[in-house]
Amino acid sequence: MANSATSAPKVRSFPKVEFTDSEAGALEFPSSKSRTYNYFKPAKLRATVYEDVTVDVQPDPERHLSQGWIYGFGDGPGGYPQEWTAAKSSDWHAFLDPNEEWEQTIYRNNSAVVRQVSLCLENAKRAGAYGNWNAAWQKFIASNLGAWMHAENGMALHVFTSIQRSGPTNMINTAVAVNAAHKMRFAQDLALFNLDLSESLDTFDGSVHKQVWASAEEWQPTRKVVEELTAVGDWAELLFGTNVVFEQLVGQLFRSELVMQIAAKNGDYITPTIVGTGEHDYSRDLGYTRALFRLLTRDEQFGESNRELFGQWLAKWVPPCLDAAHALQPIWSQPAEKTLTFADSLGATKEKFSQLLEEIGLDVPKELEK
Repeated sequence: MANSATSAPKVRSFPKVEFTDSEAGALEFPSSKSRTYNYFKPAKLRATVYEDVTVDVQPDPERHLSQGWIYGFGDGPGGYPQEWTAAKSSDWHAFLDPNEEWEQTIYRNNSAVVRQVSLCLENAKRAGAYGNWNAAWQKFIASNLGAWMHAENGMALHVFTSIQRSGPTNMINTAVAVNAAHKMRFAQDLALFNLDLSESLDTFDGSVHKQVWASAEEWQPTRKVVEELTAVGDWAELLFGTNVVFEQLVGQLFRSELVMQIAAKNGDYITPTIVGTGEHDYSRDLGYTRALFRLLTRDEQFGESNRELFGQWLAKWVPPCLDAAHALQPIWSQPAEKTLTFADSLGATKEKFSQLLEEIGLDVPKELEK
């Protein structure tokens, strides 16, 4: 018993902890205490907030995922395949939105526009501004501006909302997502405007726009182009066909070269404010679109093939968009006060379109000379 009582306790063996200085935080280097990240090269001397919250937020095996995409689709491709467009780039991450759009700007800019439109509509109803509208102008707004609301809504839901998942970088997809928000908000603004007019004027037909968009002869080519755009699978072609071709030859023709020009002559100072927000949106959206396609046409490796590809896209989309523009000619004669001709409006539209193509680096189609 004495031996058992005085025997030493059993000693357990544990692995000895060895520090190798490879654990997180062990190594010190010149910027180890800095809160500034330098995994990308800013466009300027210092990174902007836009760059901090967009660049490399969307992963890419060519930059950081050395093991490849960490997720994929059932039919094979993973992540954001570059094969989702026929356009090529030696570095898709080189694109930065000149508008520097990100989550905060969406809310800030759109809330400012919503306040502007709301105040405009409230003041118009308070002042009885619609009372001086003649019957011809009421019919023009109900039929044509109401019909255009469907085009804006279609592009918002089935064009830009589709594109914003398909681009290969977060910078491209964020810019397109903002584009979708612009279109959706503008379509809603036109719908609210239609409701206000219906409540304020007994003679205003607030439902005729459905029939006009569905069956009016002058609007069917426009409707056809919008619906055909929604069927395009190539995200870059979809963006090109919409923002570069359709919006130039049809959108600006209707909004800027017709409605914005003749509204005041018909005693309407409200509609230009509403439509002007849509034109302002497109001006910003055209800025990122121009920058993206100019980057692709100037790409050292793929610039020539991209220019050839974009020429094919022009050949595909310019003729139907010109047909849609010409089909709208009869609505120029509907207002009581006609201050400009369709030829003048179309001429200004073609000139702006030609200038845009030259800025991108593309040849002007022969169809514009007709």
